[in-house]
Amino acid sequence: MALLIRPEELPRWVPGELLRCSAGQGWKGVELRTYRYSGLDVPVPAMADFMIVSYKRGSTMMERRFEGRWTRTECHPGDISLLTRSQASHWHWTEQIDVSHVYLSDAVVSRVAADVLERPIAAVRLHDILRTQSPIVTEAVKAISREASGNGIGGALYVDALSTQLVVNLLRNFASVQFVDKSGRGELPPAIRKRIVDYVEARIDQALSLEELAEVASMGVWTFGKRFRASFQTSPHQYVVDRRLEKAQQMLALGRLPVKAIASECGFADQAHLTRVMRARLGRTPAALRDDDSSR
Repeated sequence: MALLIRPEELPRWVPGELLRCSAGQGWKGVELRTYRYSGLDVPVPAMADFMIVSYKRGSTMMERRFEGRWTRTECHPGDISLLTRSQASHWHWTEQIDVSHVYLSDAVVSRVAADVLERPIAAVRLHDILRTQSPIVTEAVKAISREASGNGIGGALYVDALSTQLVVNLLRNFASVQFVDKSGRGELPPAIRKRIVDYVEARIDQALSLEELAEVASMGVWTFGKRFRASFQTSPHQYVVDRRLEKAQQMLALGRLPVKAIASECGFADQAHLTRVMRARLGRTPAALRDDDSSR
C-alpha cells in the first residue's frame, strides 16, 4: 500500500527553499510552510492532508494534472490553489515564486464538517481548483503565517480558530461532502475505513491513541471501537501493531537499515520493544528474520 506523504516529506518531490515553518509550535491538525521555488516539473504523490497554496510573490503560468486531466492558468500574488487529500497530482511552472502552504488534517476537516453540518461525515473532498481568489482564505493564511513566525499568547488556540474559519469557508465554497450512511450501523462505512487506514499508514512511526483514531472517524471512542472491530475483525490497537510489524518485516527484508532505525521508523519505542513484539507475534527476532532473508 502506497503511503500518503506528510508536509515535511513534500520537499523530496518538490525541492525548494524553506522560508518559514510552523513545526514545533504545538499546533494540532494544521501546519504552515512557506517556500521559494524555481520553475519545476514535478509529480506529487497523494498527500495525507488537504493543502491550500497561497501565492505571495512572483507570477507564473501554472499547469496541473489531476485525475488524468490537465488544467492551465496564470497564477499571481493573491491567488490560491487547492489540492484535496489522498490524490496524486503533477505540477509544472516556469518562473520563481514564493508560496505559503497550509495543510489541514483530515481529522480537523471532518470534525469541523460534522460540527457545522450536524451529521457524521464519511469524507470531504476539495474541488479541483488550480486558481481562484478568496479574501477570507488569503487573510487566514496570512494570519497563520504571522503566527508561525512568533510565539504569541494563546497561539495554538488562535490557530485552531483560524483553521476552523478556513474549513468552514472551504465547505461553503470549495468542497463536496459525503455523509455516513446510517442504514448499516455495524461496520464502518468504506470511506471512513479508508480514512482510518490512510491515517495509520501516514503516521505509522508515531504514537497513535484510540481517542485520536476515533476523532479521525468523527465518532465517540466506544462506538468507534465497536464498529472498527466489526469492520477489521480486530481491535484498533492490534491493527496498528500488525501494521507496524508488517512494515518492519518489509524493511528487514530490504536489509538497508539497522534494526534500531527500523524500530523507530515503524513506531516502536526502541529495538528491544520491536524484538519483544516480533518474538511474541511471530516467534522470531528481527535478526533471525533478516538472516533468513539474506540466506535466500
